[in-house]
Amino acid sequence: MANQNGVVFVTGGAGFIGSAVIRQFVAETDMQVVNIDKLTYAGNLATLDAALDDPRHCFEQVDICDAAAIAGLFDKYQPDAIMHLAAESHVDRSIDGPADFIQSNIVGTYTLLEAARAYWNGLDGAKREAFRFHHISTDEVFGSLGAEGFFREDSTYQPNSPYSASKASSDHLVRAWHHTYGLPTLMTNCSNNYGPYQFPEKLIPLIVLNALDGKPLPIYGKGDNIRDWLFVEDHARALRLVLETGVVGETYNIGGHNEKTNLEVVQTICATLDELRPAANGKPYADLITYVTDRPGHDQRYAIDASKIERELGWTPQESFETGLRKTVEWYMEKADWWRKVTAADYQGERLGLEKKA
Repeated sequence: MANQNGVVFVTGGAGFIGSAVIRQFVAETDMQVVNIDKLTYAGNLATLDAALDDPRHCFEQVDICDAAAIAGLFDKYQPDAIMHLAAESHVDRSIDGPADFIQSNIVGTYTLLEAARAYWNGLDGAKREAFRFHHISTDEVFGSLGAEGFFREDSTYQPNSPYSASKASSDHLVRAWHHTYGLPTLMTNCSNNYGPYQFPEKLIPLIVLNALDGKPLPIYGKGDNIRDWLFVEDHARALRLVLETGVVGETYNIGGHNEKTNLEVVQTICATLDELRPAANGKPYADLITYVTDRPGHDQRYAIDASKIERELGWTPQESFETGLRKTVEWYMEKADWWRKVTAADYQGERLGLEKKA
């Protein structure tokens, strides 16, 4: 994307990763950012911080499945690129209610692709040449790894949850729209993100907030499931780099080089809190760890081979797991007003989406 003073659409821009991308765009570039978000339970404009009131940020509360509204936004803003992050993203919720995932992640992506194709077909010259559709996806589309090996860009798709199946479907749509219609697409698949502004249904903020409140710290099964953790600001930098310099039609895996078991993650959080804010009762926070019934079909291990984006685009993560996690814990300790506000309506710190057994 040659025009660094142009207009970029960010779908899901009030969510965790999308808001990080927008904050960086506003702080570090001259781009005008159009934030397209339905504002579901996990979307909150407070995640945008100072970017919310910046004149280069425009917010449009629109459902990506609304074809007429999306087409209207293309006509209104004439974007140079679209970064598609809007998605239902929580595996537990997808197990209990897959319909929303099929609608948002598959139908929504199709709707955006068709609107983008119609708009792009009407462009000419340099603006047509520079236009990009960047689809942001997940490593969960590849299924589960054994004790060794890594997900590569050419790994076989083997999604195991309704969430990952819906994201795999959207990936295939993006690839097909490029190969069939020539739409200039880019795709990225990332590992588990963490960092400031993450909605507290996800593991790391859930554990931090439960620990601070003296509540049990739930871990699925034996806690031996492994994930590769990526600091959200590192991910946002990678996404912007792919948009600016990535090769049309290519896919780039983005990972943090931080494989940890869920138990290791929770124990590290506990040790960090023991140092930063010792419990009033003098006991270690690890005493609150509780093992709960495992998630159905829980994938054992994810690990990303990020050598392609490092080799071809020059990206590497700036944060280690230890430095990124410490920044995250400190942020949640300092930003109680934020997380109390976003959880006040309908969330009390439980893992969401799993059916309750009698």
